[in-house]
Amino acid sequence: MTLSVLLMGVFVGFLVGLTGVGGASLLTPILILIGIHPSIAVGTDLLYNSITKLFGTIQHWRQKTIDFKLVKMLAMGSIPGVILAVVFLKLFNSFFDNQEVIIKHALGYVLILVAFATLFKVFFGHKLKENRWQLKSLQEKRGLTITIGAVLGFIVGLTSIGSGSLYAIAMLYFFRMNPAQLVGTDIAHAFFLATTAGILHASMGNVNYMLVLNLLIGSIPGVLIGSMLSIKAPTNILRMIIASLVLISGLKLI
Repeated sequence: MTLSVLLMGVFVGFLVGLTGVGGASLLTPILILIGIHPSIAVGTDLLYNSITKLFGTIQHWRQKTIDFKLVKMLAMGSIPGVILAVVFLKLFNSFFDNQEVIIKHALGYVLILVAFATLFKVFFGHKLKENRWQLKSLQEKRGLTITIGAVLGFIVGLTSIGSGSLYAIAMLYFFRMNPAQLVGTDIAHAFFLATTAGILHASMGNVNYMLVLNLLIGSIPGVLIGSMLSIKAPTNILRMIIASLVLISGLKLI
């Protein structure tokens, strides 16, 4: 099991480094499809995601490519959203004892959403023109920003997916920032969100710590190798292939 998990970590890390597509949308369905309980897969992925996002946040903080005001405003919605999701799961399981089914189905639908969001970014991300939302100041979009944070935070708490991909699409459409700042802000917010969700799931016993460790050991060299090869790789084609795989995984889980 340890060797297969290490290789899985290398594979996921390699694809993330190569294409930039979020690890959660790849890792969580793989864990479930190989027999890990959905709740354990979600909690384990969130803690793994938190640790990996920490290093990205530190790097972007050094590069000054994080909009901390936007991170704070998104977190004002996303942190309560993720707490609400975990409380919902706990209460639902207490009354109906089918938490695993709820997580599995929710995960399937969110994977389909992420697949289409990835394809949208590939085909239309560079074509988006400034709209009226982008022209407004952050303070003017306070309510909208907190609402986006809350809705997507609930989804992340439920499925572990979307802390990067779904927020990136929202930021791409509603906020005006350069690509480096978008990535840095997205990663920094994802770190705080995944950490909160990971701690909450850990408190429910939904984290396999040895699995997290083995995945990390495998993914670090995988990310480094993928990042080095990303310069020469046809990134958009690979993203389309991965989005298709994510879509198939989502359909299988419904």
